[in-house]
Amino acid sequence: MKPGAVCAIGGSVLLFAGTYLHPMEADPNDAVEAFTEYAADELWIASHLVQLTGFTLIVAALLCLARRLEAANAAPWSHLAAGGAVASLAVATALQAVDGVALKVMVDNWVAAPAPQKEAALYAAFAVRQVEVGLASTASLLFGLTVIAYGLALLRARIFPPWICGVAILLGVASAIAGVVMAHAGFSDLAMTIGMPAGSLLLLGMLGIGVWMWQCK
Repeated sequence: MKPGAVCAIGGSVLLFAGTYLHPMEADPNDAVEAFTEYAADELWIASHLVQLTGFTLIVAALLCLARRLEAANAAPWSHLAAGGAVASLAVATALQAVDGVALKVMVDNWVAAPAPQKEAALYAAFAVRQVEVGLASTASLLFGLTVIAYGLALLRARIFPPWICGVAILLGVASAIAGVVMAHAGFSDLAMTIGMPAGSLLLLGMLGIGVWMWQCK
């Protein structure tokens, strides 16, 4: 389980670092304000690639955990959880390609565009933003369902106390709800209020799982 532990801990640290580098001062639902902030950020692409690397390592750790859960007679929930983890990585990769690369190009072009072309460039960037919203909402919903599946698998395997499994399930529900809210209202205050705390607690939980996996023989 040592490789899984390294992936869990390393992935959590990288995902936290990438998120810390992400600018968060502007209202993400205000296109002009947000795009101005994004265009000024020189580490935009790097921070998103760090986030993607961290999430990839976390998924690798989750796949290792799924194998352990399968050995503990937690199937079929462990199978569903592993499938959800792989699907979440696919959506997250697409999200980072749109948000971390394509959107940066569009907002830079908007800032550099001459006055007569500003409005058209803004609408073009806004269109890319809507693709990002769609992917972000889907990623949050899908990963939330994946966490629920892992929580149920852990509950069946009886590896952790039931209350820990219950917390994992509740955090998965919160992430899924944030995805639904995001699909309807974009990066609204409500979506962020639900999603950000749940994501932070899930990251801490992943660190805890990494420590536990390191101690396993």
